[in-house]
Amino acid sequence: MSFDAITALSDAGQPVELLTVRQREALATLTEQEVAVLVDVQRRLHDASPDVEGQELKLL
Repeated sequence: MSFDAITALSDAGQPVELLTVRQREALATLTEQEVAVLVDVQRRLHDASPDVEGQELKLL
């Protein structure tokens, strides 16, 4: 069976359902190694961020 990058990303908790068709098409071309790196970087960013993040409010 061939590698399915979108399924692998989804299984890793990435919100692929929120992506556009073109974004999914681009990610679908990733190799297993590229997906592993992407998931690892995302995990590191998540681990480094605070539990709650505020949103920036811009007023006119």
